[in-house]
Amino acid sequence: MMSPLLLSYYGDDLTGSTDVMEALESRGVSTVLFMQPPNEAQRSRFKRARAIGLAGSSRSETPAWMDEHLNVAFAWLKSLEAAICHYKVCSTFDSSPEIGSIGRAIDIGQSLFAQAHVPLVVGAPQLKRYTAFGNLFAAYRDAVYRIDRHPVMSRHPVTPMKEADLRLHLAQQTAKRIGLVDLAALNDANVDRLVDKALSDDSEIVMFDVADLATQRSVGRQIWRMRKDDSLFVVGSSGVEYALLSEWADAGLIDGEPSFSAAGPVDRIAVVSGSCSPTTERQIRHAIANGFDGVALDPRELASGEAAPISNAIERGLPSLAAGRSVILYTALGPSSDVGGELEGQESARRAIGRGLGQIQRALIAQARLTRAVIAGGDTSSHALGELGIFALTIKMPLRATPGSPLCAAHSNDPAFDGMEIALKGGQIGGDDYFGKIRDGTS
Repeated sequence: MMSPLLLSYYGDDLTGSTDVMEALESRGVSTVLFMQPPNEAQRSRFKRARAIGLAGSSRSETPAWMDEHLNVAFAWLKSLEAAICHYKVCSTFDSSPEIGSIGRAIDIGQSLFAQAHVPLVVGAPQLKRYTAFGNLFAAYRDAVYRIDRHPVMSRHPVTPMKEADLRLHLAQQTAKRIGLVDLAALNDANVDRLVDKALSDDSEIVMFDVADLATQRSVGRQIWRMRKDDSLFVVGSSGVEYALLSEWADAGLIDGEPSFSAAGPVDRIAVVSGSCSPTTERQIRHAIANGFDGVALDPRELASGEAAPISNAIERGLPSLAAGRSVILYTALGPSSDVGGELEGQESARRAIGRGLGQIQRALIAQARLTRAVIAGGDTSSHALGELGIFALTIKMPLRATPGSPLCAAHSNDPAFDGMEIALKGGQIGGDDYFGKIRDGTS
């Protein structure tokens, strides 16, 4: 017998998908993340799971792609009959009408689930993301910025955030009316009445502010209160899960606490990175200064889809691993080295780069017999992991100091990859010593 499901979710990229898994497992909610809808044998491996995720790539896809693929994915998730079905987006909300349209995903989900209102929750204090009166704020190093003034996200190479008011940003992607339950309402003694009023208005999308743990708890209660007989379709960051966890605990639906232990060190790991983030740049530089070998790759060559650049990269990475050293193969070292502009208009380029890095990583793991590896970059991870023959991930070890990119255990029909440990790191996630912590297995 399968356990009744509290939640099903679709992650719009792979690193975001593992972020949700980490949030749920942090409170003892057993979770499995599938790369595609599983067959019966694959699903039966995880009978105790109370949450099931489906990793996607919609953050880097067009609305036409979403029309073709999200209907199928959402229909499968709906068939699981979980109490909540969550379309998970990045907590920085970076998106546009042309790429990663959150509005189009909401349109598709609202139609399929036949809901009058879709709750939207973006703030996640655990990740240092905050929403106040509809505006999004995010941390960078030691400061918090409005998202349209964020040193990284305001200059994102594909989907720069130029508007902090998420209602205005989202209105460029959907014609649906967007309402707001703001901080003042959430802190009001009559919050239930105010939320009911917001739901009785003509808004089809209702955004909830989350600025701290108190408002997060309040939002979790309101989302759980909105449930009907069928699954409730909800959109937002992993702030959705963090909000619901408190409500589930209060309702006695969950009572487990996690029992993670340090994974322990391995002698070497391989990292492939397609991230242009300055956070990843610092992490690469720190790793190279502390015993990792670095191999620079030209993304334009990988974008061609030809075999020669992949073979060449494998040949450059294997000697380091054979000598007992960890290696990082990267397509960029920060924003200044980003050549994405040269690939503008080549719709398949991002996928080809991600797949190429995945093929490189697959060869390094198999030939060097690695037991632990990393893929860096949200879009990169979504396309790269598909090359490894992995059908599911579960949590192995969270990095408590920098939540969002945990070490995972892989599940595969291929013995070379079944049980191996892999971390999928988003561009903005992790401290400077992230790669070293993954190699050393310390949280």
